[in-house]
Amino acid sequence: MNFETFDTSITIGLRRRLTEELEKEFKKSGYTNYEMVLDAISQIPRHFFLAKGFEVLAYENEAIEIEADQTISQPLTVAIQTYILDIKPEDHILEIGTGSGYQAAVLCLLAKEVVSLERHEVLYKKSTEKLRKLGFKNFRTFFQDGFIGNPRYAPYDKILLTCGAPEIPQTLIDQLKIGGQMVLPKDDGKGKQDMIRLTKKEDGSLEEENFGKFMFVPMLAGTDSKSF
Repeated sequence: MNFETFDTSITIGLRRRLTEELEKEFKKSGYTNYEMVLDAISQIPRHFFLAKGFEVLAYENEAIEIEADQTISQPLTVAIQTYILDIKPEDHILEIGTGSGYQAAVLCLLAKEVVSLERHEVLYKKSTEKLRKLGFKNFRTFFQDGFIGNPRYAPYDKILLTCGAPEIPQTLIDQLKIGGQMVLPKDDGKGKQDMIRLTKKEDGSLEEENFGKFMFVPMLAGTDSKSF
């Protein structure tokens, strides 16, 4: 990967500090076996997915607004979603909501292949270019409605939604392998989302686990070709 091309001693130091902060949060929550997730986050230059001038803010543990009224998620949220997804090196993953491309980069470091869908054309183009510049080759991005998924490359071992879903899309469940897992923020009807992990059982039923409250931008149908 070409990560070092986009780094400086300052961004490396800031990212190291952020990773240490995330590790403290994981320990506080009682999580174990999170080392691979934090190792991925420690490598990826988060500032590269933001506009110039955000080099310092990029390594604060907070969400940041990007184009199309979207955000690059808080680093702790990225870490927790990735951890809950329990990625294996051989996994074939579908991501709904490419956004800045940062979460996709984390997934690419950990999985065999990532298929990522983005409904905002401006974000789709920018994130695709950034992932290529970083040297990733194990991804496919599409300007596409996330509710439809991508049946062409299904079934998937894991599916990750990076936006708050009003309901669990059956189209995505249909594209999940038996034994596969989906992680999504599901609306609780009170302005927040419950972080849910679903495991698809042999009979097609779903086992559900709840990992607490989070805040995400809403999952919307259709596509948006407006430029910003």
